[in-house]
Amino acid sequence: MRYYPAEAAGKPRSASHYTGPALGTWYWIGVAAGIGAGAGIAIGALIPEGRPGTGAAIAAVLSVAAGVGIGLVVGGWIEATGGGLGGVLGATASVPIVAGALRGGGTRLGVALFVALAGVVVAGLAFVPGLGYVEAAAAPLLALRIRRRGGGRYAGLRILARD
Repeated sequence: MRYYPAEAAGKPRSASHYTGPALGTWYWIGVAAGIGAGAGIAIGALIPEGRPGTGAAIAAVLSVAAGVGIGLVVGGWIEATGGGLGGVLGATASVPIVAGALRGGGTRLGVALFVALAGVVVAGLAFVPGLGYVEAAAAPLLALRIRRRGGGRYAGLRILARD
């Protein structure tokens, strides 16, 4: 079992090392998966729409690359796999949400800004032990739920104008 990041930096593990046996490799895989999911959400928000499926495919490829890169920075190939899976799940979740928000009347820059900010928050929360796994798994499920709810434009105050 490896302990990060001290051993990765070539430092010997000391008794005061903050990631003891309770936080081993599984923690860093979860961190990579959560940061990958956050990167996937942000990348999926920033890729412009094109033909149906093209934007999603580009976002998925870029998110996998970002997730693998993040995983390699955090650890080794096991973490890179977790980061890549988190990246593709995050992109899969954000692309339909962004498309639905744009169909509902949102502006491209506003939607991209808010969804990219949500991706940054997801990446930051990945450092909570175990939460990176939950984020990577829950992102597509939440997107599916939002997509099923569907809906058109938000009526807002226009609903009062009908009287």
